[in-house]
Amino acid sequence: MFKTRLISGIVLVAIALVLIINGGELLLASMGVISLIGLFELYRVFQIHNKLMGFVGYAMTILYYSNLYKPFIEDPFLMLVPGMMLILAIYVFSFPKYHANQMLSAFFGVFYVAVLISYVYQTRMLSEGSYLVWLIFLSSWGCDTCAYCAGRLYGKHKMAPVLSPKKTVEGAIGGVIGSILLTLLYSVIMRQFMDIPNNTIYVMLAVSAVGAFISMIGDLAASAIKRNYEVKDYGKLIPGHGGILDRFDSVFFTAPIVYYMAVMLLKI
Repeated sequence: MFKTRLISGIVLVAIALVLIINGGELLLASMGVISLIGLFELYRVFQIHNKLMGFVGYAMTILYYSNLYKPFIEDPFLMLVPGMMLILAIYVFSFPKYHANQMLSAFFGVFYVAVLISYVYQTRMLSEGSYLVWLIFLSSWGCDTCAYCAGRLYGKHKMAPVLSPKKTVEGAIGGVIGSILLTLLYSVIMRQFMDIPNNTIYVMLAVSAVGAFISMIGDLAASAIKRNYEVKDYGKLIPGHGGILDRFDSVFFTAPIVYYMAVMLLKI
């Protein structure tokens, strides 16, 4: 299992490198595909993946990403309002075919999966996004790896004993510190290729620290949903990791945090 997980992780990093370095349409299209697959996995848990209500969610996702590609609505969230109304209409006029939880989950899924992960692309497209976008993965995947190592070595106090018994407070602290150190190393390397002021590096370290903390909430949130519905993994697409949601659950939370902190603190 560890070997399979390691190989899959290396392949994922390699793909991420290609997509993010290229950016633009290739990255946007990839985020759109990942969103649709992730939404399918989530909807399958809610048992609406092949129902009309689920197809409305897929359509909302396609419209949202189409607007990111060539904006036709100034505020992209406005297009989600008719989608919400349509989901409610389906719920009402087909009653009692759907449960209220399914109706709420259909709309929730679009925001949770499609909208949140789109901030990977939106961060990459910022003026300094070519190097800031990597903070998303240093904060999420970096934190995950460092937290695992720190937890195995020093973990004693359970962080969420009922939800995730293996996660510890020591692991969480190690994850945040590890993300900060990885970001510091990344900043030192990047300074050899571009002019990055010291104050920008300080902001990047702060962003990584907050992003790492938030990423753990994202990870636990995805686990909580699986626990509620008694699901082990969201899918089997990525060997050793599970589905898209199993691998990108922390990225969903980290991406918008990195984007907005970069915009507000670095004024870009």
